[in-house]
Amino acid sequence: MKNNNFQNIFDAYQLVSGAKIKGKQEDELFELGDYDANKRGYTIYPIDNGVRYDDFAMVVAEKELKNNFMIEAVKQNIAA
Repeated sequence: MKNNNFQNIFDAYQLVSGAKIKGKQEDELFELGDYDANKRGYTIYPIDNGVRYDDFAMVVAEKELKNNFMIEAVKQNIAA
């Protein structure tokens, strides 16, 4: 997958549940889950052909997400 629709993660406010993330070095896609305060990290689930696999999950720290992952850029509607 091309990096055209992915951007670097600069702030924790970008890390919302359901966001699509991708490794900077790999083309594997993941879906961001909820933050787990006990484990001090975000749960991520692998995605293959648009299907999220809940039977396998990893916990990744915010610092690792910022350094090693990119997040899908989405268009935002701003209400005036």
